[in-house]
Amino acid sequence: MVKISQCRSCGSEDLSVFLALGDLPLSDGLVRPERLGTPEPRFPLDVAFCAGCSLVQILETVAPEELFQDDYPYFSSFSDALLRHSEGNVKARLAERELGPSSLVVELASNDGYLLQYYVRAGVPVLGIDPAEGPVAAAREKGVDTIHDFFTQGLAKRLAAEGRRADVMHGNNVLAHVADTNGFVQGIATLLKPDGCGVFEFPYIKDLIEHTEFDTIYHEHLCYFSLSALVPLFARHGLTLFRVERLPIHGGSLRIFVGRGRAVESSVTELLALEREVGIDRLDFYRDFSRRVDRLRDDLVQLVRGLKAEGKRIAAYGAAAKGAIMVNYTGLGSDCFEWCADRNVHKQGRYMPGVQVPIVSPDRVLEDQPDYLVILPWNFKDEIMEQQAAYAQRGGRFIIPAPNPTIV
Repeated sequence: MVKISQCRSCGSEDLSVFLALGDLPLSDGLVRPERLGTPEPRFPLDVAFCAGCSLVQILETVAPEELFQDDYPYFSSFSDALLRHSEGNVKARLAERELGPSSLVVELASNDGYLLQYYVRAGVPVLGIDPAEGPVAAAREKGVDTIHDFFTQGLAKRLAAEGRRADVMHGNNVLAHVADTNGFVQGIATLLKPDGCGVFEFPYIKDLIEHTEFDTIYHEHLCYFSLSALVPLFARHGLTLFRVERLPIHGGSLRIFVGRGRAVESSVTELLALEREVGIDRLDFYRDFSRRVDRLRDDLVQLVRGLKAEGKRIAAYGAAAKGAIMVNYTGLGSDCFEWCADRNVHKQGRYMPGVQVPIVSPDRVLEDQPDYLVILPWNFKDEIMEQQAAYAQRGGRFIIPAPNPTIV
């Protein structure tokens, strides 16, 4: 682990910590049965604001080889909502850019081909780049040409020299994962064609702060972006952020569009003005976040432990990264949750990091019919409750932990 003293974007040393979540396990570090009871690595999670460029970032960098190991368990295609979201994104780009057999679409951190598969079906050549062996294999089975590697400036130069430059480049929830922020963006600039368009998504720091979404903060997410921080980052590498869309996915996200020589659209100027108005570029905006996080933790603990004291049976749903942060920070573990169900077969049979709650198939929900089911990936609560409608019809209740612990 490396602790930074300078901003990952602008290099300023004026970093102010406004949230310290303590030493937590890696959120995707699922425990194999043979490792039960053995110590798990834990690392600090300190969140800081940069006065130089307003970028919010964690101060600790865990080696990517440790974060994104060969048995990395996250496969995007297990979320129906994310697939619908991605297909809509692709359809919009196909209509807007008039892509065809001579085009190339590149996705950084392409996972299991969840997005690029829709370009393949439309007859558009694609190239995925991802460091995790399991998702790469799954993508190739879908017919998605994928490089098994980390995206770097060096890889971008090699691909550009081979004539493989992108008409459209996607990167969903990846820019935040990269320690060399400027090198990554320079790689994007290198790989984009002169008239190419980059389309990138990530959780929006304004929504994260206002809705107390602290469980979006984990070691894989090194940065938390505002438009105010993104504009100078891309401009530093010759790219104009010319359009932005606000999206509801993941508790509130931004989709930004970057390119060369583009006129900046009103969506950008209007959101920048809103950020200045609410103070997102000033430390004061973040000062009471820690207090609100503690209050959410206390409310959730009181709710769950109170139900447990009444003899209620409680389980969890969704062994997501945000769920690992939620249960470890709140201290709600195997003494509260009998198990955690998850659709991802690559997670089943393992245990949640830190608390070592067993991960089981969703079939267990109806087999056991617990009184309450805590939906840890609350950002997909509607999809999960729809999938578990039979559980609710039998009298089961859901607990939504954020932004305010609620029983539905």
